[in-house]
Amino acid sequence: MVDLPPPRCSVKLRPLTGCGICYVPAIRPGISGRFKYPRQVLHGRSDEISVIDRLLADCRTGLSGCLLITGEPGIGKTALLEHAASAADGVRVVRSTAIESEAHLPFAGLHLLLRPALDRTDALPAPQARALRGAFGLAPAEPGDRMLVGLAVLSLLAEFAAGGSVLCLVDDAQWLDRASAEALLFAARRLDAEGIALIIAARTGFDASGLAHMPLTGLDAPAAAGLLAEHAATLTPSDRYRVLAEAQGNPLALLELPVALAADRPVTTGQALPMTDAVQAAFLDQVRRLPEPSQHLLLVAATEDTGDRDVVLRAAGPLGCRPTDLVPAETAGLLRVDNHTVRFRHPLVRSAVYQAAPISLRLVVHTALAEVLHRPEDADRRAWHHAVVAAGPDEHVAAELENTAQRATERSGYAAAAAAYERAAQLTESGTDRARRFVLAAEAIAEEGDIERMTELARHGAAATDDPDLTVRVIRVRAAAAFHHGLLRTARQLLMEAAELTRAGDPESAAHMMLDAVHAAWYLGKHEIADSANRLDALPLPPDDPLTHVARLLTWVVRSAIGQGDRDPETLTRRIAAAERTGFGGPHDTILVGATSLQAAGQDTEAHRVAGELLAQCRGRGWIGRTPPVLACAARASLFLGRHTEAWDEATEALHIAEELGHRQWTAEISGVLAYLSAVAGDERRCYAFADDALAAPEPGAPPPGMSWAHWALALLDLGHARWESARTRLAALHTGPVRHQLPGLRSIPDLVEAAVRLGRPADAHKPLARLTDWAHDATQPWIDAHVQRCRALLAPEADAAELYQAALRLHPDDRQFERARTALLYGEWLRRMRRKTEARTQLRDAFETFRRLGATPWAERARAELDATGEVVRKPEAGQGGPLAVLTSQERKIIRLAARGLSNRDIAAQLFLSPRTIGYHLYKAFPKLGVTARTELAALELTDAAP
Repeated sequence: MVDLPPPRCSVKLRPLTGCGICYVPAIRPGISGRFKYPRQVLHGRSDEISVIDRLLADCRTGLSGCLLITGEPGIGKTALLEHAASAADGVRVVRSTAIESEAHLPFAGLHLLLRPALDRTDALPAPQARALRGAFGLAPAEPGDRMLVGLAVLSLLAEFAAGGSVLCLVDDAQWLDRASAEALLFAARRLDAEGIALIIAARTGFDASGLAHMPLTGLDAPAAAGLLAEHAATLTPSDRYRVLAEAQGNPLALLELPVALAADRPVTTGQALPMTDAVQAAFLDQVRRLPEPSQHLLLVAATEDTGDRDVVLRAAGPLGCRPTDLVPAETAGLLRVDNHTVRFRHPLVRSAVYQAAPISLRLVVHTALAEVLHRPEDADRRAWHHAVVAAGPDEHVAAELENTAQRATERSGYAAAAAAYERAAQLTESGTDRARRFVLAAEAIAEEGDIERMTELARHGAAATDDPDLTVRVIRVRAAAAFHHGLLRTARQLLMEAAELTRAGDPESAAHMMLDAVHAAWYLGKHEIADSANRLDALPLPPDDPLTHVARLLTWVVRSAIGQGDRDPETLTRRIAAAERTGFGGPHDTILVGATSLQAAGQDTEAHRVAGELLAQCRGRGWIGRTPPVLACAARASLFLGRHTEAWDEATEALHIAEELGHRQWTAEISGVLAYLSAVAGDERRCYAFADDALAAPEPGAPPPGMSWAHWALALLDLGHARWESARTRLAALHTGPVRHQLPGLRSIPDLVEAAVRLGRPADAHKPLARLTDWAHDATQPWIDAHVQRCRALLAPEADAAELYQAALRLHPDDRQFERARTALLYGEWLRRMRRKTEARTQLRDAFETFRRLGATPWAERARAELDATGEVVRKPEAGQGGPLAVLTSQERKIIRLAARGLSNRDIAAQLFLSPRTIGYHLYKAFPKLGVTARTELAALELTDAAP
């Protein structure tokens, strides 16, 4: 969590002291009236108010911002939300408060907040509209990407804000169901230029990383004394001292504890209680002075706690309660009643009432509530009340909960589904059904990415059954958890175990698992990948099955990478053609394996095409959770093709989503790609920072997932700055280490040869060059041949070098400008040493201009220095100089590229997981930078690359 304001908020947030008077507004939309403690000012909250006022001022200008306010109960969070609402002149306000009892109901909290905007749902892209309606139970639901609802929330709020700025207030966010919290925070992190201010209040500990955070502390001594004097002037000096000591600066306590003293009841007995216990005791004292029927009614309301007056009164009837029994509680100010709702003055009142009740009486109340919740739409609440009462195995209640879990899964409420499945399993007799429900819970929470929880639930499932099918499902859950946590050795072993169990009965499932096992082994070592490939190759798959063609391509590629198996290029060509003909197997994961295999085979252009199509599919269907590996593949393809800016944009987006999902495996690998791109630009700080992240080893004894990329990046950084020995050392470690078969292993061989030659150690280059030559023979790609010729030129005698350099330049494709410029630089350096200055200048000038345009600063400096040595004075390249896109931010570059292809703002927003208004805002900023006034002019610009 960051303690910084949104980028456009100029008010610096810092730990604050002082507090205002707490008061509690109505918390469900449509409820009129507010509970307020008497207030004239918010005492000591000027700093906090200035932050909120600035947020509202930005909102009125069309900008967006988010603020998280945290603190203990009664500290004044709700008071600040109320201030925001009262200060929001000219801004529409939507608000809600999360309800503890609805924490197991997916999207319940979000539905309360967005209900005023739901009439705009038809304006959303179709996949988002379907996801939102399904999540809210407004249409048949279909399982989908759990992040898609968050994107729909962003789009819906943007549509709602099109009619004028909007302030969204969410109170007690710690009680939000997980699906609502995840969707809301996903949208919050992407708000930009919609005219939306979002303020979330929650108790300390609420996790909302990426949002500006304003923690509240209690009143300082003078402010606390002033507040107490204003609202409890009749206290004796000794009682005043006692309240100040017990309240510890909490404004709610300063207001409630005098009530207890006024009733001649002690605030505490003996040692001082913690603040919340003391305040709850004060509330409870008020409750105990009510008639018994009123106390029972309060318990029913506290147990039901959604505020439905009709449900509360019907459930309280069997306890001997009548509507008139609400009057004493309302008169005491403990709750408020209107035509539809019953509301407690403060959540701590509800907590005190429920916690103080005997367990036997609570069970009676839960049973009464379950009996009156008879409507179909109450099924989930009814199931949970039954679940609380159940003391042992109860198949009826377990079945109810399983139905609840299925409905939650259909709405992408995976956390709620997992909780329901788990409780259903606990209420099931030992046997297959108990194990099945635990496994379903593990699979549901796996969709949330909660690694520890999914592992725990899977372990319970495994312990409850010896059913082979359930055992395989348990193993797959454990393998997925291990992989996303970066525990690749563990993931591979589990996947091979599961594949072996299903090999005879379901070879297709076994093949999918072995594909994943080969993927995990790819990040380990030669032995692991050879063993995994052999097991995959041995599976009895139908010869014409699309999955078979992908499996055969993958085994050929990995065996070639580790120097084993068939080296016939025609075999590779046939296998690529067969896999392409069948669409690389069809399913998302299999297509991704195919694209990665193409990269390992040197087929970069085709890999870029396949990755691009898969990425478009993910964006079009809103598969946000699946995009990190696809974006990583696309970023690698762009990088290999010399499109460094595109690669940077794709990799940074992938990293952002991977971090949001907690996928450490992808975070590490993508960080390595970004380290390489930083090295090209000569940005040492970013290069080392990304390399550190790539080298983080989550599994003891196994290589870090991003190790090969980190070594290559740091070596390239050294090469750019002419640190030959350091570059050679890093590359030698890569080429003799356990991950030499990975993509950087082969592709960094030209760098190793260059470093060795620079150090006068040509013998160190012969073996790596032989390996590169073998790869060129297998892949039959001109760009690899160009690298071979460049390496041979570096090692060749003077009589042969020029011809080899020229051959390399002819073989370099036009779109791989960075590598072609490196060859021109080396050739120009050689020509200058041969005193052929005129020819040298031609090559060096071409290299310099390319490096300058690409933003490859250290390389441009090397070329400039060489030109200086030939007698041609060249101005030093300016920082950030490059093509048209160099003047844009990363976000603007992505948007401009899509706009140049003719996509509308709405289409671009759906692809980039942003709102259409944000797209329009960034286009408005980008057009003047590019010197254009309309979309139609973008096609005339060179938009392929620029400095990242």
